[in-house]
Amino acid sequence: MGAQMPFPFQLANDELKQLDCVVHGQSVEAKSGKRFEVVDPGNGNVWATCPDCREEDVAAAVQSSHDAFQVLSKWTPRQRATTLLKWHELIVAAREDVAKILVHETGKPLAEALGEVDYATTFTWWFVGEAERIEGTSITTSTPGRRGITIKRPVGVCAALVPWNFPIALTLRKASAALAAGCTMIVKPSPETPVSALALAKLAKKAGYPDGALNVLTTSLEGTPALAKALCLHPLVKKVTFTGSTRVGKIISGLCATQLKKLTMELGGNCPFIVFDDANITDAVAQLLALKWRHAGQACVTANRVYVQRSIYDKFAQAVVESSSYLKMGHGMAEGTTLGPVTTPRSLDRAEAMVQDAVARGATILTGSGKRTQPDSVVSNGYFMGPVILKDVPDDATMSQEEIFAPILGLSVFDTEAEVIQRANNTSMGLTSYVFSKNVDRLWRMFEALETGMIGLNTGNNSSAEVPFGGIKESGQGKESGKNVAIDEFMVTKSGTLTVEGL
Repeated sequence: MGAQMPFPFQLANDELKQLDCVVHGQSVEAKSGKRFEVVDPGNGNVWATCPDCREEDVAAAVQSSHDAFQVLSKWTPRQRATTLLKWHELIVAAREDVAKILVHETGKPLAEALGEVDYATTFTWWFVGEAERIEGTSITTSTPGRRGITIKRPVGVCAALVPWNFPIALTLRKASAALAAGCTMIVKPSPETPVSALALAKLAKKAGYPDGALNVLTTSLEGTPALAKALCLHPLVKKVTFTGSTRVGKIISGLCATQLKKLTMELGGNCPFIVFDDANITDAVAQLLALKWRHAGQACVTANRVYVQRSIYDKFAQAVVESSSYLKMGHGMAEGTTLGPVTTPRSLDRAEAMVQDAVARGATILTGSGKRTQPDSVVSNGYFMGPVILKDVPDDATMSQEEIFAPILGLSVFDTEAEVIQRANNTSMGLTSYVFSKNVDRLWRMFEALETGMIGLNTGNNSSAEVPFGGIKESGQGKESGKNVAIDEFMVTKSGTLTVEGL
Protein backbone atom coordinates (compact mmCIF):
# COMPACT_ATOMS: atom_id res chain seq x y z
CA MET A 1 0.00 0.00 0.00
CA GLY A 2 1.17 3.53 -0.75
CA ALA A 3 0.64 4.64 2.83
CA GLN A 4 3.53 2.36 3.86
CA MET A 5 6.07 4.15 1.64
CA PRO A 6 8.61 5.85 3.93
CA PHE A 7 8.69 9.64 3.91
CA PRO A 8 12.09 11.30 3.33
CA PHE A 9 11.32 13.69 6.21
CA GLN A 10 9.93 13.41 9.72
CA LEU A 11 6.41 14.37 10.76
CA ALA A 12 5.27 14.89 14.32
CA ASN A 13 1.96 13.20 13.45
CA ASP A 14 2.46 10.04 11.40
CA GLU A 15 -1.29 9.89 10.72
CA LEU A 16 -0.70 12.59 8.11
CA LYS A 17 1.37 10.16 6.05
CA GLN A 18 -1.72 9.50 3.96
CA LEU A 19 -0.82 8.40 0.42
CA ASP A 20 -4.02 6.65 -0.70
CA CYS A 21 -7.28 8.29 -1.70
CA VAL A 22 -9.75 9.12 1.05
CA VAL A 23 -13.27 7.91 0.24
CA HIS A 24 -15.94 7.57 2.91
CA GLY A 25 -13.32 7.90 5.62
CA GLN A 26 -11.26 5.00 4.30
CA SER A 27 -7.92 4.70 2.49
CA VAL A 28 -8.72 3.57 -1.04
CA GLU A 29 -6.57 2.55 -4.01
CA ALA A 30 -7.48 3.23 -7.64
CA LYS A 31 -9.54 0.39 -9.12
CA SER A 32 -6.75 -0.18 -11.64
CA GLY A 33 -4.18 -0.52 -8.86
CA LYS A 34 -1.96 1.97 -10.68
CA ARG A 35 -0.06 4.74 -8.92
CA PHE A 36 1.85 7.83 -10.01
CA GLU A 37 4.97 9.44 -8.61
CA VAL A 38 5.13 12.64 -6.59
CA VAL A 39 8.37 14.53 -7.23
CA ASP A 40 10.18 17.02 -5.02
CA PRO A 41 10.86 19.98 -7.37
CA GLY A 42 13.74 21.05 -5.13
CA ASN A 43 15.84 18.03 -6.05
CA GLY A 44 13.94 16.03 -8.67
CA ASN A 45 13.55 13.03 -6.36
CA VAL A 46 10.44 10.85 -6.14
CA TRP A 47 9.29 10.87 -2.50
CA ALA A 48 5.77 9.42 -2.65
CA THR A 49 3.27 7.64 -4.88
CA CYS A 50 -0.51 8.09 -4.96
CA PRO A 51 -3.41 6.28 -6.67
CA ASP A 52 -3.84 7.05 -10.36
CA CYS A 53 -7.63 7.27 -10.46
CA ARG A 54 -9.78 7.33 -13.57
CA GLU A 55 -13.47 7.56 -14.47
CA GLU A 56 -14.27 4.20 -12.86
CA ASP A 57 -13.26 5.58 -9.46
CA VAL A 58 -15.70 8.48 -9.51
CA ALA A 59 -19.05 6.79 -8.87
CA ALA A 60 -18.17 5.40 -5.44
CA ALA A 61 -16.71 8.72 -4.27
CA VAL A 62 -19.73 10.70 -5.48
CA GLN A 63 -22.19 8.26 -3.92
CA SER A 64 -20.28 8.49 -0.66
CA SER A 65 -20.49 12.28 -0.71
CA HIS A 66 -24.16 12.11 -1.65
CA ASP A 67 -24.89 9.84 1.32
CA ALA A 68 -22.94 12.18 3.62
CA PHE A 69 -24.92 15.14 2.28
CA GLN A 70 -28.13 13.56 3.54
CA VAL A 71 -26.62 13.85 7.02
CA LEU A 72 -24.63 17.08 6.85
CA SER A 73 -27.39 19.12 5.19
CA LYS A 74 -29.60 18.45 8.23
CA TRP A 75 -27.04 19.66 10.74
CA THR A 76 -27.84 22.91 12.51
CA PRO A 77 -25.67 25.93 11.73
CA ARG A 78 -24.11 25.56 15.20
CA GLN A 79 -23.14 21.94 14.43
CA ARG A 80 -21.54 22.98 11.15
CA ALA A 81 -19.70 25.85 12.84
CA THR A 82 -18.35 23.82 15.77
CA THR A 83 -17.12 20.97 13.57
CA LEU A 84 -15.47 23.40 11.18
CA LEU A 85 -13.81 25.07 14.15
CA LYS A 86 -12.50 21.70 15.31
CA TRP A 87 -11.06 21.06 11.83
CA HIS A 88 -9.48 24.51 11.92
CA GLU A 89 -7.87 23.80 15.27
CA LEU A 90 -6.50 20.45 14.08
CA ILE A 91 -4.94 22.05 10.99
CA VAL A 92 -3.39 24.82 13.08
CA ALA A 93 -1.96 22.21 15.45
CA ALA A 94 -0.51 20.31 12.46
CA ARG A 95 0.89 23.53 10.93
CA GLU A 96 4.54 22.40 10.89
CA ASP A 97 3.76 18.99 9.40
CA VAL A 98 1.46 20.37 6.72
CA ALA A 99 4.08 22.98 5.77
CA LYS A 100 6.78 20.31 5.40
CA ILE A 101 4.54 18.33 3.05
CA LEU A 102 3.88 21.53 1.11
CA VAL A 103 7.61 22.26 0.71
CA HIS A 104 8.27 18.85 -0.81
CA GLU A 105 5.27 19.11 -3.12
CA THR A 106 5.62 22.67 -4.41
CA GLY A 107 9.26 23.57 -3.73
CA LYS A 108 8.39 26.79 -1.91
CA PRO A 109 10.65 27.77 1.01
CA LEU A 110 9.56 26.60 4.45
CA ALA A 111 8.79 30.14 5.61
CA GLU A 112 6.45 30.58 2.64
CA ALA A 113 4.86 27.18 3.25
CA LEU A 114 4.17 28.11 6.86
CA GLY A 115 2.75 31.39 5.62
CA GLU A 116 0.42 29.53 3.27
CA VAL A 117 -0.90 27.38 6.10
CA ASP A 118 -1.48 30.51 8.19
CA TYR A 119 -3.25 32.20 5.27
CA ALA A 120 -5.26 29.06 4.50
CA THR A 121 -6.59 28.79 8.03
CA THR A 122 -7.97 32.32 7.85
CA PHE A 123 -10.61 30.73 5.60
CA THR A 124 -11.52 27.93 7.99
CA TRP A 125 -11.77 30.54 10.76
CA TRP A 126 -13.86 32.94 8.67
CA PHE A 127 -16.36 30.33 7.52
CA VAL A 128 -16.92 29.16 11.10
CA GLY A 129 -18.73 32.46 11.50
CA GLU A 130 -20.35 32.38 8.07
CA ALA A 131 -22.02 29.06 8.89
CA GLU A 132 -24.30 30.88 11.33
CA ARG A 133 -24.88 33.93 9.14
CA ILE A 134 -26.94 32.22 6.43
CA GLU A 135 -30.25 34.05 6.36
CA GLY A 136 -33.48 34.12 4.39
CA THR A 137 -36.03 36.94 4.13
CA SER A 138 -39.70 37.67 4.67
CA ILE A 139 -41.52 39.92 2.20
CA THR A 140 -44.86 41.69 2.25
CA THR A 141 -46.09 41.26 -1.30
CA SER A 142 -48.28 43.61 -3.33
CA THR A 143 -51.15 41.10 -3.20
CA PRO A 144 -53.32 41.54 -0.09
CA GLY A 145 -53.13 38.62 2.32
CA ARG A 146 -49.91 37.21 0.94
CA ARG A 147 -46.39 36.99 2.30
CA GLY A 148 -43.24 35.91 0.55
CA ILE A 149 -40.50 33.92 2.24
CA THR A 150 -37.03 32.95 1.04
CA ILE A 151 -34.74 30.31 2.49
CA LYS A 152 -31.25 29.19 1.47
CA ARG A 153 -30.36 25.53 1.20
CA PRO A 154 -27.04 23.79 0.45
CA VAL A 155 -26.77 22.87 -3.21
CA GLY A 156 -25.49 19.31 -2.68
CA VAL A 157 -22.36 17.39 -3.62
CA CYS A 158 -19.57 19.66 -4.88
CA ALA A 159 -16.40 18.91 -6.82
CA ALA A 160 -13.27 21.00 -6.26
CA LEU A 161 -10.55 21.00 -8.92
CA VAL A 162 -7.50 22.45 -7.17
CA PRO A 163 -4.18 23.62 -8.71
CA TRP A 164 -0.64 23.05 -7.44
CA ASN A 165 0.60 26.54 -6.61
CA PHE A 166 -1.39 27.12 -3.39
CA PRO A 167 -2.93 23.71 -2.70
CA ILE A 168 -3.59 24.16 1.03
CA ALA A 169 -5.06 27.65 0.73
CA LEU A 170 -7.26 26.85 -2.24
CA THR A 171 -8.49 23.54 -0.88
CA LEU A 172 -9.48 25.18 2.40
CA ARG A 173 -11.00 28.24 0.73
CA LYS A 174 -13.30 25.97 -1.27
CA ALA A 175 -13.95 23.21 1.26
CA SER A 176 -14.57 25.41 4.30
CA ALA A 177 -17.20 27.41 2.40
CA ALA A 178 -18.88 24.23 1.16
CA LEU A 179 -18.91 22.55 4.56
CA ALA A 180 -20.13 25.71 6.28
CA ALA A 181 -23.04 25.78 3.84
CA GLY A 182 -23.90 22.14 4.54
CA CYS A 183 -22.51 20.76 1.29
CA THR A 184 -20.14 17.82 0.88
CA MET A 185 -17.11 17.89 -1.38
CA ILE A 186 -14.86 15.73 -3.51
CA VAL A 187 -11.42 17.26 -4.00
CA LYS A 188 -9.30 16.44 -7.03
CA PRO A 189 -5.88 17.88 -6.22
CA SER A 190 -3.20 18.54 -8.78
CA PRO A 191 -0.87 15.61 -9.59
CA GLU A 192 2.01 17.67 -8.22
CA THR A 193 0.40 18.26 -4.83
CA PRO A 194 -1.85 15.36 -3.78
CA VAL A 195 -0.42 14.60 -0.34
CA SER A 196 -1.40 17.87 1.32
CA ALA A 197 -5.05 17.41 0.31
CA LEU A 198 -5.02 13.86 1.66
CA ALA A 199 -3.65 15.12 4.97
CA LEU A 200 -6.45 17.69 5.21
CA ALA A 201 -9.06 14.98 4.59
CA LYS A 202 -7.52 12.89 7.35
CA LEU A 203 -7.90 15.80 9.76
CA ALA A 204 -11.50 16.41 8.62
CA LYS A 205 -12.44 12.89 9.64
CA LYS A 206 -10.76 13.41 13.01
CA ALA A 207 -12.73 16.65 13.45
CA GLY A 208 -15.98 14.68 13.34
CA TYR A 209 -17.31 15.16 9.83
CA PRO A 210 -19.48 12.31 8.50
CA ASP A 211 -17.64 9.80 6.34
CA GLY A 212 -17.83 11.09 2.77
CA ALA A 213 -18.17 14.76 3.70
CA LEU A 214 -14.69 15.40 2.30
CA ASN A 215 -13.40 12.82 -0.17
CA VAL A 216 -10.14 13.12 -2.11
CA LEU A 217 -9.40 11.43 -5.43
CA THR A 218 -5.84 11.68 -6.76
CA THR A 219 -4.66 11.16 -10.31
CA SER A 220 -1.67 11.65 -12.58
CA LEU A 221 -1.20 14.42 -15.11
CA GLU A 222 -2.33 12.00 -17.82
CA GLY A 223 -5.43 11.04 -15.87
CA THR A 224 -6.49 14.55 -14.90
CA PRO A 225 -8.69 15.39 -17.93
CA ALA A 226 -10.71 12.19 -17.72
CA LEU A 227 -11.16 12.31 -13.95
CA ALA A 228 -12.16 15.97 -13.97
CA LYS A 229 -14.60 15.35 -16.81
CA ALA A 230 -16.22 12.45 -14.97
CA LEU A 231 -16.69 14.58 -11.86
CA CYS A 232 -18.17 17.47 -13.85
CA LEU A 233 -20.62 15.20 -15.68
CA HIS A 234 -21.79 13.03 -12.79
CA PRO A 235 -25.48 13.87 -12.21
CA LEU A 236 -25.15 13.82 -8.41
CA VAL A 237 -22.46 16.53 -8.51
CA LYS A 238 -24.43 19.78 -8.28
CA LYS A 239 -21.61 22.32 -8.09
CA VAL A 240 -18.05 22.58 -9.44
CA THR A 241 -15.39 24.97 -8.21
CA PHE A 242 -12.24 25.25 -10.32
CA THR A 243 -9.02 27.21 -10.06
CA GLY A 244 -6.63 27.05 -12.99
CA SER A 245 -5.96 28.32 -16.48
CA THR A 246 -8.50 30.11 -18.63
CA ARG A 247 -8.05 27.47 -21.33
CA VAL A 248 -9.05 24.65 -19.01
CA GLY A 249 -11.71 26.81 -17.37
CA LYS A 250 -13.52 27.09 -20.69
CA ILE A 251 -13.49 23.30 -21.01
CA ILE A 252 -14.86 22.90 -17.47
CA SER A 253 -17.53 25.52 -18.19
CA GLY A 254 -18.62 23.60 -21.27
CA LEU A 255 -18.88 20.34 -19.35
CA CYS A 256 -20.93 21.91 -16.56
CA ALA A 257 -23.18 23.68 -19.05
CA THR A 258 -24.56 20.37 -20.29
CA GLN A 259 -26.39 19.96 -16.95
CA LEU A 260 -26.50 23.65 -16.00
CA LYS A 261 -24.47 23.03 -12.84
CA LYS A 262 -23.50 25.84 -10.51
CA LEU A 263 -19.91 26.83 -11.26
CA THR A 264 -17.28 29.05 -9.66
CA MET A 265 -14.03 29.64 -11.52
CA GLU A 266 -10.88 31.56 -10.63
CA LEU A 267 -8.85 31.59 -13.80
CA GLY A 268 -5.68 33.08 -15.24
CA GLY A 269 -4.38 36.54 -14.52
CA ASN A 270 -2.25 39.06 -16.38
CA CYS A 271 -2.09 41.52 -13.53
CA PRO A 272 -0.81 45.09 -13.98
CA PHE A 273 1.23 46.73 -11.21
CA ILE A 274 1.18 50.49 -11.77
CA VAL A 275 3.49 52.95 -10.00
CA PHE A 276 2.90 56.71 -10.40
CA ASP A 277 5.65 59.25 -9.81
CA ASP A 278 4.07 60.49 -6.57
CA ALA A 279 4.11 57.03 -4.99
CA ASN A 280 6.23 56.02 -2.03
CA ILE A 281 8.92 54.25 -4.07
CA THR A 282 10.41 52.36 -1.15
CA ASP A 283 7.03 50.96 -0.21
CA ALA A 284 6.07 50.16 -3.80
CA VAL A 285 9.33 48.28 -4.42
CA ALA A 286 9.00 46.31 -1.18
CA GLN A 287 5.44 45.27 -1.94
CA LEU A 288 6.26 44.45 -5.56
CA LEU A 289 9.10 42.14 -4.61
CA ALA A 290 7.12 40.41 -1.86
CA LEU A 291 4.38 39.82 -4.41
CA LYS A 292 6.60 38.89 -7.34
CA TRP A 293 9.16 36.55 -5.78
CA ARG A 294 6.65 34.64 -3.65
CA HIS A 295 6.65 31.00 -4.75
CA ALA A 296 9.11 31.90 -7.53
CA GLY A 297 6.49 34.04 -9.27
CA GLN A 298 3.96 31.21 -9.51
CA ALA A 299 0.79 32.95 -8.42
CA CYS A 300 -2.18 34.01 -10.52
CA VAL A 301 -2.35 37.32 -8.64
CA THR A 302 1.34 38.17 -8.97
CA ALA A 303 2.54 41.29 -10.77
CA ASN A 304 2.72 40.25 -14.40
CA ARG A 305 3.12 43.66 -16.07
CA VAL A 306 4.89 46.41 -14.11
CA TYR A 307 4.27 49.93 -15.41
CA VAL A 308 6.35 52.76 -13.90
CA GLN A 309 5.93 56.47 -14.70
CA ARG A 310 8.80 57.91 -16.68
CA SER A 311 10.21 60.41 -14.18
CA ILE A 312 10.94 57.66 -11.63
CA TYR A 313 11.48 54.77 -14.05
CA ASP A 314 15.27 54.47 -13.83
CA LYS A 315 15.32 55.05 -10.07
CA PHE A 316 12.65 52.43 -9.58
CA ALA A 317 14.46 49.88 -11.76
CA GLN A 318 17.69 50.39 -9.83
CA ALA A 319 15.85 49.95 -6.52
CA VAL A 320 14.22 46.73 -7.75
CA VAL A 321 17.57 45.25 -8.74
CA GLU A 322 19.28 46.27 -5.49
CA SER A 323 16.40 45.09 -3.32
CA SER A 324 16.32 41.69 -5.03
CA SER A 325 19.93 40.93 -4.16
CA TYR A 326 18.86 39.25 -0.91
CA LEU A 327 17.33 36.31 -2.76
CA LYS A 328 18.97 32.97 -2.07
CA MET A 329 18.04 29.98 -4.19
CA GLY A 330 17.88 26.55 -2.67
CA HIS A 331 15.73 23.66 -1.52
CA GLY A 332 12.75 24.86 0.46
CA MET A 333 13.90 23.07 3.62
CA ALA A 334 17.43 24.50 3.49
CA GLU A 335 18.12 27.23 6.01
CA GLY A 336 18.21 30.70 4.49
CA THR A 337 16.37 29.80 1.27
CA THR A 338 14.22 32.67 0.04
CA LEU A 339 13.65 31.52 -3.57
CA GLY A 340 12.73 27.93 -4.26
CA PRO A 341 12.36 26.11 -7.57
CA VAL A 342 9.43 26.28 -9.93
CA THR A 343 7.10 23.36 -9.35
CA THR A 344 7.18 21.71 -12.78
CA PRO A 345 9.98 21.29 -15.35
CA ARG A 346 7.64 22.42 -18.14
CA SER A 347 7.55 25.82 -16.41
CA LEU A 348 11.30 26.18 -17.03
CA ASP A 349 10.90 25.58 -20.77
CA ARG A 350 8.21 28.24 -20.94
CA ALA A 351 10.17 30.71 -18.81
CA GLU A 352 13.32 30.46 -20.92
CA ALA A 353 11.27 31.04 -24.07
CA MET A 354 9.62 34.12 -22.56
CA VAL A 355 12.94 35.75 -21.69
CA GLN A 356 14.34 35.06 -25.15
CA ASP A 357 11.21 36.49 -26.75
CA ALA A 358 11.31 39.67 -24.65
CA VAL A 359 15.00 40.29 -25.44
CA ALA A 360 14.38 39.70 -29.13
CA ARG A 361 11.67 42.38 -28.99
CA GLY A 362 13.94 44.97 -27.38
CA ALA A 363 13.92 44.30 -23.65
CA THR A 364 17.17 44.49 -21.67
CA ILE A 365 18.16 42.04 -18.93
CA LEU A 366 19.25 43.93 -15.81
CA THR A 367 20.06 40.87 -13.75
CA GLY A 368 19.87 37.10 -14.16
CA SER A 369 20.47 34.82 -17.12
CA GLY A 370 16.97 33.71 -18.03
CA LYS A 371 18.18 30.11 -18.10
CA ARG A 372 17.70 27.16 -15.79
CA THR A 373 20.42 26.61 -13.25
CA GLN A 374 21.33 24.58 -10.18
CA PRO A 375 22.18 26.26 -6.87
CA ASP A 376 25.43 25.11 -5.30
CA SER A 377 23.47 23.85 -2.30
CA VAL A 378 21.34 21.44 -4.36
CA VAL A 379 22.92 18.10 -5.23
CA SER A 380 20.21 16.62 -7.46
CA ASN A 381 18.28 18.03 -10.38
CA GLY A 382 15.80 20.56 -9.05
CA TYR A 383 13.74 22.86 -11.26
CA PHE A 384 15.55 26.15 -10.67
CA MET A 385 15.86 29.48 -12.44
CA GLY A 386 17.55 32.46 -10.83
CA PRO A 387 15.58 35.72 -10.56
CA VAL A 388 15.46 37.65 -13.82
CA ILE A 389 14.72 41.38 -14.06
CA LEU A 390 14.16 42.98 -17.46
CA LYS A 391 13.69 46.59 -18.46
CA ASP A 392 11.74 48.08 -21.38
CA VAL A 393 9.54 45.04 -21.92
CA PRO A 394 7.21 45.82 -24.85
CA ASP A 395 3.48 45.18 -24.73
CA ASP A 396 3.69 42.65 -27.56
CA ALA A 397 6.17 40.42 -25.71
CA THR A 398 4.83 37.01 -24.70
CA MET A 399 5.44 37.80 -21.02
CA SER A 400 3.20 40.86 -21.38
CA GLN A 401 0.48 38.85 -23.07
CA GLU A 402 0.40 35.71 -20.90
CA GLU A 403 0.87 34.67 -17.29
CA ILE A 404 4.58 34.29 -16.56
CA PHE A 405 4.54 31.81 -13.64
CA ALA A 406 8.31 31.98 -13.12
CA PRO A 407 10.80 34.24 -11.27
CA ILE A 408 10.82 36.80 -14.08
CA LEU A 409 10.05 40.49 -13.49
CA GLY A 410 9.61 42.88 -16.40
CA LEU A 411 9.43 46.69 -16.21
CA SER A 412 7.80 49.04 -18.71
CA VAL A 413 7.60 52.84 -18.77
CA PHE A 414 4.46 54.97 -19.15
CA ASP A 415 3.73 58.68 -19.30
CA THR A 416 0.08 59.43 -18.56
CA GLU A 417 -2.80 58.04 -16.54
CA ALA A 418 -4.98 57.60 -19.61
CA GLU A 419 -2.20 55.73 -21.40
CA VAL A 420 -1.56 53.27 -18.58
CA ILE A 421 -5.26 52.57 -18.12
CA GLN A 422 -5.56 51.68 -21.79
CA ARG A 423 -2.48 49.44 -21.70
CA ALA A 424 -3.46 47.77 -18.43
CA ASN A 425 -6.94 46.97 -19.73
CA ASN A 426 -5.66 45.70 -23.09
CA THR A 427 -5.99 42.04 -22.13
CA SER A 428 -8.72 39.43 -22.03
CA MET A 429 -7.87 38.82 -18.37
CA GLY A 430 -9.30 40.68 -15.40
CA LEU A 431 -8.20 39.08 -12.14
CA THR A 432 -6.46 41.75 -10.06
CA SER A 433 -4.39 44.92 -10.44
CA TYR A 434 -2.26 47.14 -8.22
CA VAL A 435 -1.90 50.92 -8.15
CA PHE A 436 0.56 53.02 -6.13
CA SER A 437 -0.01 56.76 -5.76
CA LYS A 438 -0.45 59.31 -2.97
CA ASN A 439 -3.21 61.06 -4.93
CA VAL A 440 -6.49 59.75 -3.51
CA ASP A 441 -8.50 61.11 -6.45
CA ARG A 442 -6.26 59.21 -8.85
CA LEU A 443 -6.56 56.03 -6.79
CA TRP A 444 -10.34 56.23 -6.96
CA ARG A 445 -10.31 56.89 -10.71
CA MET A 446 -8.07 53.85 -11.22
CA PHE A 447 -10.28 51.77 -8.93
CA GLU A 448 -13.23 52.43 -11.22
CA ALA A 449 -11.35 52.36 -14.54
CA LEU A 450 -9.25 49.20 -14.25
CA GLU A 451 -11.05 46.15 -15.61
CA THR A 452 -10.21 43.67 -12.88
CA GLY A 453 -12.27 42.04 -10.16
CA MET A 454 -9.83 43.14 -7.43
CA ILE A 455 -7.63 46.22 -7.12
CA GLY A 456 -4.82 46.73 -4.61
CA LEU A 457 -4.62 50.43 -3.71
CA ASN A 458 -1.15 51.09 -2.31
CA THR A 459 -0.97 47.41 -1.41
CA GLY A 460 0.58 44.39 -3.04
CA ASN A 461 -1.49 41.84 -1.13
CA ASN A 462 -5.22 42.30 -1.51
CA SER A 463 -6.41 38.79 -0.71
CA SER A 464 -8.11 38.03 2.59
CA ALA A 465 -10.88 35.80 3.85
CA GLU A 466 -13.06 38.81 4.65
CA VAL A 467 -13.00 40.33 1.14
CA PRO A 468 -14.58 38.81 -2.00
CA PHE A 469 -11.95 37.09 -4.19
CA GLY A 470 -12.54 36.64 -7.90
CA GLY A 471 -11.95 38.04 -11.35
CA ILE A 472 -13.94 39.34 -14.29
CA LYS A 473 -13.60 39.00 -18.07
CA GLU A 474 -11.75 35.74 -18.82
CA SER A 475 -10.34 35.52 -15.30
CA GLY A 476 -13.38 33.74 -13.96
CA GLN A 477 -16.81 34.01 -12.44
CA GLY A 478 -18.12 34.01 -8.89
CA LYS A 479 -16.40 34.84 -5.61
CA GLU A 480 -14.49 32.63 -3.21
CA SER A 481 -14.36 34.60 0.03
CA GLY A 482 -15.98 37.56 1.71
CA LYS A 483 -19.16 38.12 3.67
CA ASN A 484 -22.22 36.27 2.33
CA VAL A 485 -21.14 36.13 -1.31
CA ALA A 486 -18.77 33.15 -1.12
CA ILE A 487 -21.08 30.93 0.87
CA ASP A 488 -23.93 31.83 -1.49
CA GLU A 489 -21.96 30.06 -4.24
CA PHE A 490 -22.76 26.81 -2.41
CA MET A 491 -26.44 27.61 -1.71
CA VAL A 492 -29.68 27.70 -3.66
CA THR A 493 -32.43 30.17 -2.79
CA LYS A 494 -35.97 28.83 -2.50
CA SER A 495 -38.98 31.11 -2.30
CA GLY A 496 -42.36 30.39 -0.75
CA THR A 497 -45.62 32.28 -1.00
CA LEU A 498 -48.04 32.06 1.89
CA THR A 499 -51.70 33.14 1.83
CA VAL A 500 -52.73 34.33 5.28
CA GLU A 501 -56.36 34.67 6.38
CA GLY A 502 -57.49 37.52 8.54
CA LEU A 503 -54.98 40.15 7.41
